Amino acid sequence: MKICITSQGDTLEAEVDPRFGRCPYFVIYDTETLRSEFMRNLNADGMGGVGIQAGQMMSEKGVSAVLTGNVGPNAYQTLRAANVEVITGVSGQVLYAIDKYKRGELKAADKPNVEPHFGSGGGAR
Repeated sequence: MKICITSQGDTLEAEVDPRFGRCPYFVIYDTETLRSEFMRNLNADGMGGVGIQAGQMMSEKGVSAVLTGNVGPNAYQTLRAANVEVITGVSGQVLYAIDKYKRGELKAADKPNVEPHFGSGGGAR
């Protein structure tokens, strides 16, 4: 199974990024082969719709779950429509987030946890 972790860098020791659509990197981790793929988020600086674009990219990559700090309503809806589990509130190093997921310590979110445009500063309160 493939999972995606939002990351501030391109190593497993990097910190989980709290933003889904605007994170600098996505780590795609295969829980069966234990292989990692590091993808720069080319849409992070886009004007809008970056959460939707990131959600579509995760669907195309065959990701089953996304681990991140926060996810807005548009990204959440896009991910859930593709049957991708969304786990929010994740922090610390990517490696530890993967380990927590594999041990069943992280639970899926049942709704978005931030307002639209949170990652760009538009939804922050």
